[in-house]
Amino acid sequence: MDLQLNDQLFLVGGATSGFGKAVAEALLREGARIIAVARTAEKLQELQQTHPFQVEIVTGDLTRPGTVEAVLHCIGNRRIEGALINAGGPPAMKVLETTLADWDAAYHSVLRWKVELTQRLIPLLAAHRYGRLVFVESASVKQPMENLVLSNALRLAVVGFVKTLSQEVAQEGITLNILAPGYHATPAMDRLFRKKSEQTGLSMEEAMLQYVSQTPVGFLGAADDFAGLACWLLSPHSRYLTGQTISVDGGVVRGTMG
Repeated sequence: MDLQLNDQLFLVGGATSGFGKAVAEALLREGARIIAVARTAEKLQELQQTHPFQVEIVTGDLTRPGTVEAVLHCIGNRRIEGALINAGGPPAMKVLETTLADWDAAYHSVLRWKVELTQRLIPLLAAHRYGRLVFVESASVKQPMENLVLSNALRLAVVGFVKTLSQEVAQEGITLNILAPGYHATPAMDRLFRKKSEQTGLSMEEAMLQYVSQTPVGFLGAADDFAGLACWLLSPHSRYLTGQTISVDGGVVRGTMG
């Protein structure tokens, strides 16, 4: 299928690792141009050198003050078609292990920057009456996951924000959707393997196998599989889908609305 992304400009958060990297590379294969955002300048430069005419880079942490402003400066007055709203998650913790400082930090790392960036992007998209925003959250918004109370709680706020805004801008040709990944073989899973290992005395590999055993399909997902759906959601083909939270989880979410 031709996703009709050739020469279209997208913002990609977390573009050098995990889901962000996989989506960035998939967009580039489709002929799109991207503004890649990540914390590690060296990895961004490697991506740009591989695709010198398709990649612009912004070095920074989207969850930190100033990076959103740098991204908007990079876009300037150009037309942008959409964005992958994506960054790392909060630490793995149980409820009684958290402090109020942990909750304050999670608000900033999970929710606040997404509200700021989205509010800044919507007028740019509305000017052309077209836009695709895809948020990378977690299957924990549908089924709480152990040791992830900060993610379980704060990502639900993102779902409420996205669902509400999707209703408000639908007539502007702008869609907003959420991808909710389950257990994937990405660096972000290491914090869960490590936490499980600390709690149980299992090795990291044994802890990983416990997560595999919880996944009905019998294996951890691959970021490349995830990227195909993300690119479709960023394409014109997804025009009739908005305000949805789509699980990409190998069957981990047990509910009938999963």
